[in-house]
Amino acid sequence: MNPALRTSASGMIAQQRMIDVIANNLANVNTTAFKRSRATFEDVLYETLQGESLVNYQSNETVAPIQVGKGVRVANVLRFHQQGTVGQTGRPFDLAIEGDGFFQVQRPDGSLGYTRDGSFTISSTGALVTGSGYLVQPGITIPSDAATVTISPNGIVAVQSGESGAAPVEIGRVELVRFANPTGLESLGENLYKETVASGQPITGQPQDAGFGRVVQGALEGSNVEIVVEMTDMIAAQRAYEINAKAIRATDDMMQSTNDLVR
Repeated sequence: MNPALRTSASGMIAQQRMIDVIANNLANVNTTAFKRSRATFEDVLYETLQGESLVNYQSNETVAPIQVGKGVRVANVLRFHQQGTVGQTGRPFDLAIEGDGFFQVQRPDGSLGYTRDGSFTISSTGALVTGSGYLVQPGITIPSDAATVTISPNGIVAVQSGESGAAPVEIGRVELVRFANPTGLESLGENLYKETVASGQPITGQPQDAGFGRVVQGALEGSNVEIVVEMTDMIAAQRAYEINAKAIRATDDMMQSTNDLVR
């Protein structure tokens, strides 16, 4: 295969991957607490046509080697964990995190998952769970006779019964987890992340502790996707894809001209 064809094909594949990432960002523009991603690229191996050359022996002057690149590949898909916009919902079990931190939930296999999606509800037994039914950790159970539920910015959960003059009673506390490198977390879907070696081990703390954000009751964090930025990146990727396709067509025309010389 002509080297130019392979190089241009790698460029088209790379831009297609960029479009895939952008499309996923745009698809999740209204997903609670979604974090946008961006594809990064790196050049690949080079063919050295000629090494460094000595052009003046007396002064020991040299010129750089002559090299031709062989294309591009995806280096990484980085996730940006900047804060999304916090919007009020009015639901008592909707929680948003302002600042660093994740809620921790128990997955069906017993392992822990981490999320910033605080659209919680209660199960038939009164346990605080995610929309998929995963238990929030540490477990918090709302009494059946609770008339009001209050969750303070530092995570304290208090309930007040329907009895006249009853005082609020603390029944638990929401905990948060943070990571040294949240970009290293593995996405699991369902707005959940998984700990990896790259993310580091989870650090548990209370809301409003040093390094942790605060909890906002009756609110949810929105996606941090900016449509204008994504559309701009999409146009750039589309133009790059088109110019790589033109390079393939130009190479094909040159090869056709060479074949015509033989006839």
